[in-house]
Amino acid sequence: MHNLPIRFVLVDTSHPGNIGAVARAMKNMALSDLVLVNPKEYPSAEATARASGADDVLAAARVVATLEEALADCRFVVATTARERDQNFRVIDARSAALQLVDEARGVDADAAVAVVFGTERFGLTNQQLSQANALLCIPANRDYASLNIAMAAQLIGYEIYMARQAVEGVPPARPREVPLASSADLERFYTHLQQVMDEVGFRDRTQSGLHLMNRIRRLFGRAEPDINEVNILRGLLTAVQKRRRRAGQHNA
Repeated sequence: MHNLPIRFVLVDTSHPGNIGAVARAMKNMALSDLVLVNPKEYPSAEATARASGADDVLAAARVVATLEEALADCRFVVATTARERDQNFRVIDARSAALQLVDEARGVDADAAVAVVFGTERFGLTNQQLSQANALLCIPANRDYASLNIAMAAQLIGYEIYMARQAVEGVPPARPREVPLASSADLERFYTHLQQVMDEVGFRDRTQSGLHLMNRIRRLFGRAEPDINEVNILRGLLTAVQKRRRRAGQHNA
């Protein structure tokens, strides 16, 4: 099975054994791109022991400080969650997510990737971290005991990816996108630019806490899956607004 740019990202993992167990699950399912965001303990003898033969996946794993860094070159991202529904996110099951991950991975640029993000063992991912995904991935389970160990979740998702790949092996990729999806780094630059313009025009979050507006905006564009040209159009619009405001300020001076 040929390599596809499908990445597993573990965020703030507390137990090094879980890192090793995820590496083993990945190798079982022909995946090798592992990125660790701020792990509590790594490298670790326990991680190596739990990897049980997947030492090459561990050896190639990258450690980064932030989720933004882990996803900078990714054009499609799903984040794992225990929520079966969320009014602000698109929530899909593991099988549907795997099909889209494989489809996007087969069509993206050679230098781009797609990613599955896993949160901490106790608390999962924060809303801010979830907002960096295009969709949330939920594994349906017993409502009375729905919590999955991170390695179990990685194994199930890896299996669905493996089966999705088998289904299309030997089948030509779907017609590639004429314009690739905007990368996570492209979107982060857009959000920074948008926040700057919002501050300049005095557009404020009117919610009680004053903390939710940008996260809602991130979720909106995550669901929309804009391509790089669309993001450039939006940033051009923001730049035009800034220039018009500056000219207006000069005339009023």
